[in-house]
Amino acid sequence: MEKVNLKGVAKYCYKAMGKAIADYHMLSEGDRILVAVSGGKDSLSLLKLFQMRKTRIPIDFEIVACFVDTNFIHVDRDVLVDYFKSCGIECVVKDLMLDEDNINCFWCSWNRRKLLFETAREFNCNKLALGHNMDDIVETILMNFFFRGEIGTSPPALDLFEGEIKVIRPLCYIQKKEVLNFASEFPFPDTHYECDYGKDSSREYVKKMIHDLEKECPFVKKNIFRALRRVKQGYLL
Repeated sequence: MEKVNLKGVAKYCYKAMGKAIADYHMLSEGDRILVAVSGGKDSLSLLKLFQMRKTRIPIDFEIVACFVDTNFIHVDRDVLVDYFKSCGIECVVKDLMLDEDNINCFWCSWNRRKLLFETAREFNCNKLALGHNMDDIVETILMNFFFRGEIGTSPPALDLFEGEIKVIRPLCYIQKKEVLNFASEFPFPDTHYECDYGKDSSREYVKKMIHDLEKECPFVKKNIFRALRRVKQGYLL
C-alpha cells in the first residue's frame, strides 16, 4: 500500500487517532485487530486510517475487516467485499438474521456485537475496533443521562472477558464532521448504506440539542467528552 500524503484533514485525523491510541493504549506489537466495517463513512475511514498507520509506525499488527450483513440494514455486500480485496485487506462476512417485528437499535447493536466477539475469537483477534466518533460517544452520554437515569457511555477502550478481547474506539477524538471531511478525500465505494431502523428518536433529539448548544458554546462536544475524565467524586451521591 502506498503512503498517503499527510496534509489537511487527513493529517488531522491521523494525528487525532494516534493520540487516542497512545492515551488509551489501544495498539501493541503483534495485535490482530478485527475492524467492524458497516459500509458507512465512519467505519471505512477507520479502516483507511489503520492502513495508513501500518505504513508509518514501527509496530507490527494485523487487521481483519468484518462486515455483518443483516436483513434490515441495506448495504451492497459485493461492492464492499471487492473494496476489501482491492486494498489487500483480509476480510470476513457474517450473516445476522433477526425478527424484524421486534427489532430496535439496542437489540440490533447487542446481537451484532455478540457476533463480532464470536468472530474475533474465530479469527484469533485480540482486539475489536469500532468506528464510533466523538459525536457518538457524547450523544450516548446524554442519552443515558436523560433517558436511562445513569452516567455512562461507550468508552474509548474496554477490556472484556477477563482481557481476552479489548474493544477500542480509535476515532473517539474525531468529530463526525471531521470524519466526513476525511472520507471525502478518498475514493471509498458507494455501498448504498441504509438502515430501516436508523432513526432513534432519542438520539435525534440529543443531536439537535447539541447542535443548538454549539451556537452559544462551540466546544460543547469536547467539553462533555472531557468531563468523563474529570469527575469530582466528592460531589456525587
